Amino acid sequence: MAITILSGMPSEDLAQSIRGNDLARLTKIPGIGRKTAERMVLELRDKLPPAGTSEVQVIPSLSATQEDVLSALLNLGYQKAAAEKALGAVEKNAPFDAMFRSALVVMAK
Repeated sequence: MAITILSGMPSEDLAQSIRGNDLARLTKIPGIGRKTAERMVLELRDKLPPAGTSEVQVIPSLSATQEDVLSALLNLGYQKAAAEKALGAVEKNAPFDAMFRSALVVMAK
């Protein structure tokens, strides 16, 4: 469904339509009816940044070891946000086993 929506309208126009409650424009996308358009507006309106905001969030890159630790924590069932927070609290240049143990200690608190 997401691919259909994005192929039917550029992302900037989609965001503008959602912010402006433009149901007519959203329903022109193939496969999107009135109810789906209303739901998209209702659920996504507050999650979009204000119009004209060109601020790009910078996502810090993780080292290969940090990615491995994050993956291991996710595979153990921890939530991604909590795992990333724990990963931010451990030493960055430690080997995998030390970083993983430290992250588990942080997660246990």
